[in-house]
Amino acid sequence: MTTPNPAAPAARGSDRLARFWRGRTEDAPWVRPAFLGLLAATGLLYLWNLSASGYANSFYSAAVQAGGESWKAFFFGSLDAANAITVDKPPAALWSMALSVRLFGLGSWQILVPEVLMGVASVGVLYAAVRRRFGAGAGLIAGLVLALTPVAALMFRFNNPDALLALLMTVAAYGVLRALEGGPGAVKWLMGAGVAFGFAFLAKTLQAFLILPPLALVYAVCAPSGLGRRIRDLALAGLALLVSAGWWVALVELWPASSRPYVGGSQNNSFLELTFGYNGLGRINGNETGSVGGGGGPGGGAGGGRWGETGIGRMFNDAVGGQISWLLPAALLLLVAGLVVTRRAPRTDTARSAFLVWGGALLITLAVFSFMAGIFHEYYTIALAPYVAALVGMGASVLWEERTRFAASAALAVTAAVTAWWAWTLLGRTPDWLPWLRWTVLVAGAVAALGLLVSGRVDRRLGLAAAGLGLAAGLAGPFAYTLATVDTGHQGSIVTAGPSGGRGPGGFGGRMPEGGQGGQMPGGFDGQGQGQGQRQGQGQGQSQGRMPGGTPPQGMPQDMPQGGFQGSRGERPGLGGGGGGGMGGLLNGANVGAEAKAALLKDAGSYTWVAATVGAQNAAGYQLATEKPVMAIGGFNGSDPSPTLAQFKQYVAEGKVHYFIGSGEGNGGGPGGPGGNSEISTWVAATFEKATVGSATFYDLTKEK
Repeated sequence: MTTPNPAAPAARGSDRLARFWRGRTEDAPWVRPAFLGLLAATGLLYLWNLSASGYANSFYSAAVQAGGESWKAFFFGSLDAANAITVDKPPAALWSMALSVRLFGLGSWQILVPEVLMGVASVGVLYAAVRRRFGAGAGLIAGLVLALTPVAALMFRFNNPDALLALLMTVAAYGVLRALEGGPGAVKWLMGAGVAFGFAFLAKTLQAFLILPPLALVYAVCAPSGLGRRIRDLALAGLALLVSAGWWVALVELWPASSRPYVGGSQNNSFLELTFGYNGLGRINGNETGSVGGGGGPGGGAGGGRWGETGIGRMFNDAVGGQISWLLPAALLLLVAGLVVTRRAPRTDTARSAFLVWGGALLITLAVFSFMAGIFHEYYTIALAPYVAALVGMGASVLWEERTRFAASAALAVTAAVTAWWAWTLLGRTPDWLPWLRWTVLVAGAVAALGLLVSGRVDRRLGLAAAGLGLAAGLAGPFAYTLATVDTGHQGSIVTAGPSGGRGPGGFGGRMPEGGQGGQMPGGFDGQGQGQGQRQGQGQGQSQGRMPGGTPPQGMPQDMPQGGFQGSRGERPGLGGGGGGGMGGLLNGANVGAEAKAALLKDAGSYTWVAATVGAQNAAGYQLATEKPVMAIGGFNGSDPSPTLAQFKQYVAEGKVHYFIGSGEGNGGGPGGPGGNSEISTWVAATFEKATVGSATFYDLTKEK
């Protein structure tokens, strides 16, 4: 966070960039309070109404609970403390939450506050990265844009792996930028970036490597050292990456399969198969064996697939646009402008290198997300947020310094006008929500664009007023969406940011506005389901959602059979009630009534698993309610071949499992669950006594018919 020597980059840059570097205000008295104020405001914003989300994604919360009880479950990322099966990701994203639960007990805040801290840290690291080259003003703009990006506000308050991934990608970019400054410590910064990439892999596997090629290429071309030294540095950084990611992978692969949990999401109990299959190439080509909808390839119509429309417009469509694209056009325009301004700079110019680093990261991630045929959810786009924010801060600062040139002032004006028009378009997709804001943003953006067009020819204060108005107009839309996001709870596997009237999963474990009403999605998809926070009534709400045309929500297979999955009303897990999670319990945890909870806790210490049920989300609801191990048959989708029928029979014979929770109103999964394992369900139904406990169907595995 120390202020660099402003003359050093200028000495390597053009005369224009020398002017750009002079007169910076890093040491002005307002800088530190402004930065600390940004961090404090981000933290308070993300903490607001945090408990309304309860356990958020109960799939990961169950694994966090297990890790808080068992160090073995902590290491492997097991879904239960008895280590039957893992989540379908490596466990790094779970570790901070599990440590918090181990220290402070199980609860919504204990799980979600570590995610909030990751959001604050991401804003701080991004500010530091941009400030070093472009000044405190640019850093503050970048940090503010990131903090107010709706999908960032969503995921930094949620317990999916994407929060840690976004933080580590920002850290990796910062490390590469520090290395590009040269000097004796350059290789250490580059190796630090490699470590960040390695742990990002342990958060979300191969997605961590999306930006690795452009960052490595920029260093190979632009670093201020000889070619041999650059190659050596990259090799050392690669070694750091391999060690930081490979230690865990090696231990898992070498660990005897009989004494570790089954690798969830894989079909042959191999983490490598999971990495390169379901979580790897399958995400690109759509051939994801074991996923919802099977592994038969992309399918779908022209330009689309099972997981929604693909193509260059995907990030701007009705489902995704409001999550991330508010300032995406501005970032692309400012990337071009930054590269034009620095086009005559020497090879080692650090300002141009910064545009190449952040711009390369944005473009490659944008391309992959736009055209991937496999599983895609709107919240994945948090990965774009730091890159968009950095380019907006850097590009605006560069053009402001060059505003006396008509081309620069015109570029600023066009950027402000395009941003306002796009916000007007996005706000028009929720016409009944703050209708006045749409036109306010458009008018303010137009006035700011006119002011910026002549900013180089008017008094500096008038130019600053126009710039401030343009920034306010550009951030008004995402700020409003962010406020709507933090004011509501979000639960389940598929969540979206913004107002509840916007397009999104809604009742499919999506947003839960307090006091809202359940919404019916045509075509048989029921958007109903109450939500209530855990632990002493921490927040409550009711999900709603409405999808036009009877189609499944974005992020669910487009060929999902309609009318087959419904979620019923009920309280959140552990608080009574009997409703199932959305889509038959596949997307959210089961709702556990007091009677069912009491039955599971009776003689719980005599069993390894108090119950077994098909599907991880269904099992998670019962596990979070009782804080006792519940076996998730078949993993997340219920389609993993674990346990086999023979293995399950052995567990039952050894008295390790008390109940099997089968089909019935109030718990997810049909006779064979959402994705299979019907052999176990059929054998249990034919062999053991059935009883209705609350609204759930229990089979006592200690009592044969």
